[in-house]
Amino acid sequence: MRRLLLAAVYVLALPVVLVALWWVASDGSTNVYWPPLRTILKTFPDVWTGQRLRDDLLRSVLRLLAGYATAAVVGVALGTVVGSYRRVRAVCEPVLEFLRAVPPPVLVPVIMLFAGIGDAMKIVVIVSGCVWPILLNTVEGVRAVDPVMTETARSYGITGVTRLRTLVLRSASPQIFAGLRQALSIGIILMVISEMSAASNGLGFTIVQFQRSFAIPDMWTGILVLGLLGFALSVVFQLVERRVLGWYHGLRATTRRS
Repeated sequence: MRRLLLAAVYVLALPVVLVALWWVASDGSTNVYWPPLRTILKTFPDVWTGQRLRDDLLRSVLRLLAGYATAAVVGVALGTVVGSYRRVRAVCEPVLEFLRAVPPPVLVPVIMLFAGIGDAMKIVVIVSGCVWPILLNTVEGVRAVDPVMTETARSYGITGVTRLRTLVLRSASPQIFAGLRQALSIGIILMVISEMSAASNGLGFTIVQFQRSFAIPDMWTGILVLGLLGFALSVVFQLVERRVLGWYHGLRATTRRS
């Protein structure tokens, strides 16, 4: 119980301090673009009703999860193949580096040409940005598998899917999760960018509509919702990571003590 309380304090301490500083710094503001935090919080329940949460926030989250999950599957699968075979890596690396250097927002007009302006376009935009950190981290994680363990597995006749699941992916999983963490923040950014053009709902669309109609406090409430969404997804990701990589964190803790 005490450990949970300490963890909660560590997680919430800095956000509480920042909100308090924001409240004090903006309290006497008369700038229309920088309204007091009190005004923003008072506007919040009027703007983010159940219907808006369902029509905008939920739709954005579903697009993000669909794009993120697709990028995770594609990135881990391709990364495992590229990392496992030297010749495949030699052929693919120049192309992968070229594609990785193209900023995903630049591809939005191109993606709209073949994916339309519906949810498919927004999901493809998210995938186009999220896949790279997952793919590249998976390649490096697979390449870093201990050769002694590889030879031991071969000696015991552990091959095929069993070797892939118990040795390769397990050994590479810390690095894969590092790529997944990077991809999550990229996915949130691209979710908003994709909804700012050719959209009729979503967080990005709503924030832009508030800005265009000069509803500045309402716009700030959308930014707050976006920040809270990012925070919630980060907490969920950490819980999943600790559960999946429990063996890895335990090994590191044992190494430190010794």
